Amino acid sequence: MSEKHFHYLVEKGAPVGEVTSVDRYLVNTSGLSGVYPNSLVMFADGSKGIVREIADEHVSIMHLGSSELKVGTAVALQHQDLVSKVGREFIGRVINVMGEPLDGKGPIAPDEVWPVFSPAPPLIGRKQLTQQLNTGVSVIDLLFPLVYGQRLAVIGEAKSGKSTLTTQMALNQKTNNVVVVYVLIAKRRTDVDYLLTKLEENDAMKNTIVIVSTMFDSLIASYIAPYVACAMGEYLWQKKDQDVMVIYDDLTNHAHIYREISLLSGVSPGRESYPGDMFYAHSSLLERAGRLSSNEKTFTTLPIVHVPGGDITTYLPTNIMSITDGQYIMDMDLFRDGIRPAVSTGMSVSRVGGVGHNDRQKSIGQRVFKQLASYNQAAEFSHFGSELALEAKKDLEMGRLLREAFTQAPGESYLPMAQQLIFENILSLPEGAVLDVAKMKGLANEYAAKVKDDKDDKAFETARQELLKASLIELKGVEPAEPAPSQPPDTAAPAKTERDDKASDTSPPPPAPGETTVPQPPAEEAKPNDKSEDKPPEPPDKKPEGEKP
Repeated sequence: MSEKHFHYLVEKGAPVGEVTSVDRYLVNTSGLSGVYPNSLVMFADGSKGIVREIADEHVSIMHLGSSELKVGTAVALQHQDLVSKVGREFIGRVINVMGEPLDGKGPIAPDEVWPVFSPAPPLIGRKQLTQQLNTGVSVIDLLFPLVYGQRLAVIGEAKSGKSTLTTQMALNQKTNNVVVVYVLIAKRRTDVDYLLTKLEENDAMKNTIVIVSTMFDSLIASYIAPYVACAMGEYLWQKKDQDVMVIYDDLTNHAHIYREISLLSGVSPGRESYPGDMFYAHSSLLERAGRLSSNEKTFTTLPIVHVPGGDITTYLPTNIMSITDGQYIMDMDLFRDGIRPAVSTGMSVSRVGGVGHNDRQKSIGQRVFKQLASYNQAAEFSHFGSELALEAKKDLEMGRLLREAFTQAPGESYLPMAQQLIFENILSLPEGAVLDVAKMKGLANEYAAKVKDDKDDKAFETARQELLKASLIELKGVEPAEPAPSQPPDTAAPAKTERDDKASDTSPPPPAPGETTVPQPPAEEAKPNDKSEDKPPEPPDKKPEGEKP
């Protein structure tokens, strides 16, 4: 079929050339007059290539095929621009970079073709971002919200949960009427299988396009994979009036591939051996996101960046951070502590996400940030092993509850109202109450459905109180402490009276009639200047005998 297509191009009169040299996936050809950079060509064996450079005596082509070409192979021009097959039929399918199905569900009929390297929409055709895009992940929706049309990078070390986080965000879009284009760039087979399994288990494949390029495919196919995914999303966004989210997993592999291609092509290396146009390669990709003023639909992008050792100050992460509107920094220490997703609340930022929050969400977010800061400070003091103040113990307990509430497994999703109920209950927990956070999270979506309007504070407070009551733990089996038994009066009273008398009156009692008195020394509590106690007490007057009282 491909050979017939090649002969059709030749018969049609397309420019034709011949392979003169082959260096792995870089091919030099003679002829091919009238081609441009990024033109799509087809070889006689049916494989395709992309024009990279046009010299005086040869044309340099990047070969997309997996088998090595031979010198003398014929080549013909197929398209002046590099284009990709696009259409609604691709939704719910798994394809390769060339648009061919990989899921065994039959061929896909494209609607048309779309330029892979199309320019970003101009500023005059854009509109301001205003609406929050719910991801179902509490730490993101509450603290670092994502807005329709925003560009937000996910940055972290290997095995820190970057792909798991983006998968969680993709799963929740089945309820938002957002088409997800998930592109895997030079990934392992196990990574592909994990993503497809999660999508199928959560019934999210029906609104997802998965574009796969593995580490065993051609490097050129992996190089153009993110641009093909962007073209697929752009068509649905601009022509089919559809909100789209594109996840690039990951741009670090893409940068390494582009660096290798550039070095083999003889391009002078720059910082960290990357070519000088490395920044442009990614900015031209990510700047195509936004919101159109013509149909008010949005194009959201989430690039993933791998940083060895967690150093986000290196060349590639700083490039991506300067292009995007914020970043989620994955903290490996949080990941080791069992926090999922391990998003750093101290280093992550969303520069425009706050515009989608209502007043209640902003208030809860600010209080959560403050409590987490107090928790981190108390946790540092607790490492010294000294006795903590009561306030520090309260901060540690509050931080523990917040961390437990933020921990989510893939496929576990919460409505924005449910998130507000959960964290408002934690922040306003009565003193001495014991809260079952896991139970509250399980009931949150049910009680959130009772609040029909975000502005209805009365309904919100009612639902919050009901959820709190259902989530409190009753301390069963613990009997109240009994009061201490009272002592017998003959032993307790004198001792108490004697101590009280000494504390209240230090002078000795007057003697009984007829009793000889002996001067008593001053009590220990008496002041040295008290002269009244230096005199002995005077005896009482004796009455004459025979006198009646």
